[in-house]
Amino acid sequence: SSNDKTIDSTKSATSTDDGAVQIIFNGGDTKLSADGQAAVDKVMGELEKSDGFRVQLMAHAVGDDLTASQARRISLSRALSVRSYLIEKGVRSSRIDVRALGDKGEGDPKNRVDVNLIDR
Repeated sequence: SSNDKTIDSTKSATSTDDGAVQIIFNGGDTKLSADGQAAVDKVMGELEKSDGFRVQLMAHAVGDDLTASQARRISLSRALSVRSYLIEKGVRSSRIDVRALGDKGEGDPKNRVDVNLIDR
């Protein structure tokens, strides 16, 4: 399905059709906001339904003055802050895959972590 939803830039989290959640970060932020935590909490319900689900964190970072390695480092920090929150909530680390895409990812918004649930 084509994604023609407009994303309100004031929100820091949004859900997509497939149960994935996007957590939006501002500028160089790497800390998970309260809104971001609330978005992760939504995913927790799905995760608790099935032990078969894995969480895939796809982290993105883009900035005018960021080199590719800086963007990758920021995206990794973002993914790890989401991962830490999931672990705090009782998700085993072995169920979480982290991918730091830096500025190589596609889609908008550019500064985000996609929280995808994968049924294995």
